[in-house]
Amino acid sequence: MANKHKVRREKVIACLLNGDFNSLVELAGRETAVSSILLQLTYSLDDLLSWRAVEGLGYLAHAHPEKVKIIIGRLLWLLNEDSGSFGWGAPAVLGEIGRRNFSLVADIVEVLFGYLEEEFSRSPMLWGLGRLGEKHPEVVQPGIPQIMKYVLDADPQVRAHAAWCLGAIGALAAVASLAQLSDDPEPVKLYENGELRQTTVGAIARQALAPL
Repeated sequence: MANKHKVRREKVIACLLNGDFNSLVELAGRETAVSSILLQLTYSLDDLLSWRAVEGLGYLAHAHPEKVKIIIGRLLWLLNEDSGSFGWGAPAVLGEIGRRNFSLVADIVEVLFGYLEEEFSRSPMLWGLGRLGEKHPEVVQPGIPQIMKYVLDADPQVRAHAAWCLGAIGALAAVASLAQLSDDPEPVKLYENGELRQTTVGAIARQALAPL
């Protein structure tokens, strides 16, 4: 049994390293526990593999919603105050799931915004809300005033994800706030278009401003 799980995990990782989400979806259709393996890979968002696991769960939410629905409770548990130290990727996952299959998070949107109040979940939740808002702007746009508060956060990664989120959801009201960040030189990382790239807060702010 342990060997089977190891082989399955290696298959999942191979799909992620290759950016082959179609094969990942096919694997999840044939084998069990793929969603659980992906979730385990998101506990830390330090590398490309972890971020692709986040996106992979979004693909599964669209193709195999029944396999992802059962882990929603687990994601919320990871974000409670008793287990928060293990839930770094959970906010991003919830946003990505909502992007691909909104019905799975429709009842907890208000809860998602609540995670912005917690320091450990703020940055990944801003990214998750941006991903959700790109496809469902009407859901995230009412929270623009709350999101704008974090443009001036002390943490550069929070500032970056706040700026990126505001651009993703077309927040015209945030133009002045984003302009304040356009020269911010702090280095940050951003997962976008399947890649984790090194950039700066200012570059992300300018990118967010471009379509507004």
